[in-house]
Amino acid sequence: MVPEPPAVAVTAVRMLRVDEGLYALRVGELLGGSGNIAGMNLPAAQIAVPFHKDGNAVEIVAGFPRRGPWIDKAGGTLILRSPTGGGYVVVTAYGTGQAQTSAPALDLQRLDGPRSNPAQTSAGVVGTAGVAPPPGFTGTRDVPTEILLHIERAGDRLFPGRGWVGALGRRMRIEAMSIRPLERIAPAEIEMKGFLPNGGETPWVPGGTLCGTRGRGLPLTGFAVRVAPQHADRFDVRYQGSFFAGGISELRQNGEPCRATIADDPLEAINVRLIERGADPENPAAAD
Repeated sequence: MVPEPPAVAVTAVRMLRVDEGLYALRVGELLGGSGNIAGMNLPAAQIAVPFHKDGNAVEIVAGFPRRGPWIDKAGGTLILRSPTGGGYVVVTAYGTGQAQTSAPALDLQRLDGPRSNPAQTSAGVVGTAGVAPPPGFTGTRDVPTEILLHIERAGDRLFPGRGWVGALGRRMRIEAMSIRPLERIAPAEIEMKGFLPNGGETPWVPGGTLCGTRGRGLPLTGFAVRVAPQHADRFDVRYQGSFFAGGISELRQNGEPCRATIADDPLEAINVRLIERGADPENPAAAD
């Protein structure tokens, strides 16, 4: 008779409300004793979507560093797309039966649309929604842009610069990029730098110029964007990258390097916002 495997303990359960939109859900390190039961490495966590009779539920788009809904001891990130009207996900942590000192930390961060309101969850977890404007802001408006990406196996692709662009969750490497403002500031008045494998990097290049390489099989492993000094008091640029293994980066701004925590981790998608400070959204010309 085959003996029954040891029991797996459920150490924490959280239900999160996810409003309509695209989100990154970061699950922090799972605490408690490590073990392996029936081939399952513990502690671990599973992100599940409750049954919805019409099928219009939250969709798990991608996972980092593992694909699928499972998170291992080190934690990880899942990309969620929530339908009109929003939905729920359930985070269940499993352990070996030894006491876990606390439930895993959860951070739900919106990746598209407005970033002024935090995403709320039914478990009391509040996701960050970008960063607060610096002191002295009297109003802001997003400046429309176009983003050109050279993507492996796909070639050049032109995107409106709103939200995430690229191959989010599809593991297709960005090899070059270009950002061009469509109004309020000339393309040459923003600058980009690309980071390459083995510590390489490009010089700062003006907007509208391709930053990176074509046809050399070299992925970008990070990037930075800044506004020319003469406009630094009027515009900000904020950005994130999504990487093969490292997932969604922290929010960077105004020339700060945006790179994964893992060396030479390829870039697969970017999210760039060019923001005019002191703007009246009802009367943009007033800032001229």
